Amino acid sequence: MPIYLDHAATSPMSTEVIAAYASALAVVGNPASIHSQGQNAKRMLEEAREQVAASVGADSVEVTFTGGGTEAVNLGIKGLWWAREGKRRILVPMGEHHATIDTIEWLEKHEGAVIDWIPIDDLGRIDLVALDAALDDDVALVTLLSANNEVGTIQPVADVAALAAKHGVPVHVDAIAGYGYLPIDFHGLGVAALSISAHKIGGPAGIGALVIARGATIVPLFHGGNQQRARSGTQDVAGAVAFGLAALSATARLDEHAARLRSLRDRLVAGIRTAVPSAHLRGDPTVGGRLPGNAHFTFDGCEGDSLLFLLDVAGFSVSTGSACQAGVPEASHVLTAMGLSEADARGALRMTLGTHTTEAEIDSLVAALPEAVERASRAGLAERRPTFGR
Repeated sequence: MPIYLDHAATSPMSTEVIAAYASALAVVGNPASIHSQGQNAKRMLEEAREQVAASVGADSVEVTFTGGGTEAVNLGIKGLWWAREGKRRILVPMGEHHATIDTIEWLEKHEGAVIDWIPIDDLGRIDLVALDAALDDDVALVTLLSANNEVGTIQPVADVAALAAKHGVPVHVDAIAGYGYLPIDFHGLGVAALSISAHKIGGPAGIGALVIARGATIVPLFHGGNQQRARSGTQDVAGAVAFGLAALSATARLDEHAARLRSLRDRLVAGIRTAVPSAHLRGDPTVGGRLPGNAHFTFDGCEGDSLLFLLDVAGFSVSTGSACQAGVPEASHVLTAMGLSEADARGALRMTLGTHTTEAEIDSLVAALPEAVERASRAGLAERRPTFGR
């Protein structure tokens, strides 16, 4: 059985969530129908909405279920931008998730948005001085991650929201990577919208939510029925039920879960540094500065994809955290935004831990890593060695 260390990509559903999901799938009734079966489905849906709202410190009326995290990000960014008529600028840190990058670049190409890229430091954290200088009354919105999905660095969301509030600028937060690992107080943050996803916390894929502040205006992406605020379409009752249960479970044990993951993460980081002394930890190295289950390293002279495949063969599921388009590996845009050269950024490996990760699994990965790094280094050297003759 492979050892799964890629929880940032998706986290498995518990038996309880699977059972609740399966049971809800058998329920007949459209929650928009007024007969008793429809109203039973609506009751289940609204109970789930309350659970998701409670998990982020919001009111249930502020939760709009979506078809996943990517849709939530698109709705949050495009919906806020369209609602801010006459204001074209979007402020966004470098190194964001591609759900955000592709969305704002679409607005730039098709809608005339103007993108202001805010620099990040060598740990991956937004430059608040640069953000403050860029803010003005003509800014449509600010959007940023709550924590970087690759290197795990936690962003100062409350500080960003406070700066934006001086100019009346709404803030969208992509909290998908941090959800279930960091406490979220939506009302306390003072942001306009916040995106989350179920499958990152042990819920099903295909359902997420955009949390929209009562005073925020969001223009919908699509229309036809007005079943929810800012989103039309028949709602996924079974997905919502499973999402709600996963949210309830994740937040009920959040402090204990985060502490356990930090301990395992620190064991992994220390083990890698001992086993491969040339490895470089990326992201904030402090205990409270990064996601508790995230360990991100770069390895000199290696291709991240080579390391991933070698570890996969050895029985470990990990991630490079970098983009790969048309089969051609590319350096992580997050790492290059942090100041790394493309060569240094290519040897990246991201390991993310979850509920069932054990010390034995951590130790097994550490034991397997030196050979994988040595073989990946040889492969990288062979690729870079010049050829002579015809």
